[in-house]
Amino acid sequence: MGQSLNSRWVAYLPPFLRSRVVGRPNLQKILNNAGWLFFDKIWRLGVGLIVGVWVARYLGPDQFGLWNYTQAFTALFGAFATLGLDSIVVRELVKYPERQNSIMGSAFRLKLVGGILAMLCTLLAISVVRTNDQLVRILVALSAAGFIFQSLNVIDYYFQAKVKSRYTVYATNGAFSLITLAKIVLVLKGAPLVAFAWVGLAEIVLTTFFLCLAFRLTNQDMKTWRYDTSIAKGLLKDSWPLIFSGLAVAIFMKIDQIMLEELLDSHAVGIYSAATRISEVWYFLGTIFVSSASPAIYSSKTISEEKYLANLQRIFDLMLILSIAIILPLSLCAAPLVNLLYGAAYAEASKVLMVHIWATLFVFTGIAQGVFWIAENLQKFALLLTFSAAAINIIMNFVLIPRLGVIGAAIATLISYGVPTILMPYLLKQTRPVFFAFFRALNIFRYTRIWHA
Repeated sequence: MGQSLNSRWVAYLPPFLRSRVVGRPNLQKILNNAGWLFFDKIWRLGVGLIVGVWVARYLGPDQFGLWNYTQAFTALFGAFATLGLDSIVVRELVKYPERQNSIMGSAFRLKLVGGILAMLCTLLAISVVRTNDQLVRILVALSAAGFIFQSLNVIDYYFQAKVKSRYTVYATNGAFSLITLAKIVLVLKGAPLVAFAWVGLAEIVLTTFFLCLAFRLTNQDMKTWRYDTSIAKGLLKDSWPLIFSGLAVAIFMKIDQIMLEELLDSHAVGIYSAATRISEVWYFLGTIFVSSASPAIYSSKTISEEKYLANLQRIFDLMLILSIAIILPLSLCAAPLVNLLYGAAYAEASKVLMVHIWATLFVFTGIAQGVFWIAENLQKFALLLTFSAAAINIIMNFVLIPRLGVIGAAIATLISYGVPTILMPYLLKQTRPVFFAFFRALNIFRYTRIWHA
């Protein structure tokens, strides 16, 4: 192909990389989309981590732990707000672009109803659990209110399907930057904990507003959205396993903080949360590349099963390389890193980080598996995996937290991620491709497959 078909940034790549992407517009489009998402997350990683650490230092482990407890509690109900529609809507927009207005209109109404119900359920639950704790109820209420505004995230699904994530980056970074400044002001003014919960809600509202603005600036109009009962039923038919899967994900990702609060105290939650903030912040890398590549993988399945499986394997290869590149340096530098970021009050978090960071390997593998579940319509098996992980996490937390404290919660998380993600796919014939894909990816000499057609 001619040089004119190449993106401008290709000319600035090192020769050994440039030769891999020259004349391949589809790959360039994926990498360009991933680049915008990468910029978004790097900005958040740099500025967000600095300000987040500053806030954690300001609040101290006790209040920081209480804040994280309320966010974790709210997250348990988040699956009912999203209705598992994220990847389903992207897939449908890729397959049926002519139905865009009906798909987005139906998805929006479903998410709006789901968001309202999720907020009400969250408020009811916290009123029962913390009857006499007004501060906790206020913090949870502010966090849960965001469910309603997130119904307009269907605009983000549109940008994903069109591989135009730079518009989402504009929206999220605009809101994030303003809220970051607000947090700095709150720290300097000595604001109470509840003020930080208010700005958390404000970030969701601003992000929604900027997404709507970006959608309008790309010559799209929400007024053309139409609710279609048959499409709504079809979306729910495919997504309902993902609703419960999302619930299970929330349980095994957040239940450790809730159980630390109930079995120990807010201080333990603060220590644990400080460590997991460092390890979990890297998960965006897996999501970026998989979300950018998934439309191409879905499309390749309609062309050739061989090409589809080859593309899927490349995702597993890439996820393994990325995870190891994150795990090794962070596990070796955990103690000085935690001391540098959080200070002596959070010293115990370094031990948690050394264990928890290894969950990255299983998280990235799970992200890669998600493409396979959607493409093969195996959401029911994905549901089984995630509920198994949640059950394992709860059991292991009950066993390990009383004996090992915050370290026990980290070990429980590692076990609950690893067993379902790596071993359980072998149980059924139709799910074994992801089992073998993981072990093929362990061969580090196969990394060049990522770059070949």
